[in-house]
Amino acid sequence: MTSRYIIAFIAIVSFNASSADWTQWRGPSRDGIVAGKEWPSTLKKENLRLKWRVKLGSSYSGALLDKDTVYVTESAGENETVQALNRATGKTKWKQQWPGKMSVPFFAWSNGSWIRSTPALANGKLFVAGMKDHLLCLDAKTGKILWNIDFPKQLKTPVPDFGCVCSPLVDEKYVYIQAGAGFCKIEQATGKIIWRTLQDKGGMYGSAFSSPVIATLHNQRQILVQTREALTGVEIEKGNVLWKQPVKAYRGMNILTPLPYDNGIYTSTYGGGSHFYNISHKDKNWQSEAKWDHKSQAYMCSPILFEGHAYLHLRNNRFACYELKTGKECWVSDQRFGKYMSLVMQGDRILALDQNGTLYLIKANPEKLQIVDSRKVSSQSTWAHLAISGDQIAIRELKGIALYDWKASKPIVP
Repeated sequence: MTSRYIIAFIAIVSFNASSADWTQWRGPSRDGIVAGKEWPSTLKKENLRLKWRVKLGSSYSGALLDKDTVYVTESAGENETVQALNRATGKTKWKQQWPGKMSVPFFAWSNGSWIRSTPALANGKLFVAGMKDHLLCLDAKTGKILWNIDFPKQLKTPVPDFGCVCSPLVDEKYVYIQAGAGFCKIEQATGKIIWRTLQDKGGMYGSAFSSPVIATLHNQRQILVQTREALTGVEIEKGNVLWKQPVKAYRGMNILTPLPYDNGIYTSTYGGGSHFYNISHKDKNWQSEAKWDHKSQAYMCSPILFEGHAYLHLRNNRFACYELKTGKECWVSDQRFGKYMSLVMQGDRILALDQNGTLYLIKANPEKLQIVDSRKVSSQSTWAHLAISGDQIAIRELKGIALYDWKASKPIVP
């Protein structure tokens, strides 16, 4: 069995029960890996067909998909909204809204002031983070608000100047989020804050941009949390900070989700370059140590991992591949793309949506950029993360959402 099929087979086994659902930021495992049927070999119209398109208010939030429903957010007028769309028709099943209008600082106006965080879906509940530092829990079937944490009111913390950006993480009976000028563990059933750690000043210079991910390092599950100033490992049960590694970035723009690999972590920041940190554990003591540094800046794109290599979109709008063990720059593309790319992967193929509305099918190859196919799928900006569920791709445009049928063939097998 080749290594690429081993990876794909493991993904299917691990997520078989929910492989048809796209339940949170970057998918069920928050790593962009897609289980299920093998992807088609092209993006041509006979394979990729528009099923429906719905106009919406502005949003950078990625869509979620379960068996029957597509969940989307939007900013419109004075309110923020989340709605459930019928997956078969695109018609609204329910809609819920709350006051959420705000304005980001003048130097960020070009990025808009609309909702950014991708929701999360678990245990029949939908968790949505609003720009004014709220976390709402809704009944996923009816849209009824079950609870609403107003972090500035409850914790007496400043509203983030750039809005709440972090996408909530769901795990078992809890939801985790960088909000309330810190990192919080919250009980899904009640909205009770179990613990809060990594506290900062909030406002302009606090309130992180990055979304966390769970990783197992030295046989211990922990949450990788990147704040405005540091990369950290947080113990899940009690919120103890196991280790902390300062990470430099211009104006604290540590944005991407960290990438765990072989008891180490890769990250990259605006103005701070790329780094790989070894994490060691001995006699109950955790330590982080820089293994290599590189001048490249990934900025916003969270990378995809395949066979020890990170594939990602850079701040200079090029696509690149790095060997994580050594820090070797395998290649950087001559071709430039949009200002951002969201990436998902199955086997050795990467599906990349750039900010200009072009979808790329790329073969993971450490020797060169190998674009298998490409297709323009939207005339609008497409900053939101791709979502894939079964034979369908949801593309959240700036002012709408499009659902495509992507004709799949047979399951990946050993």
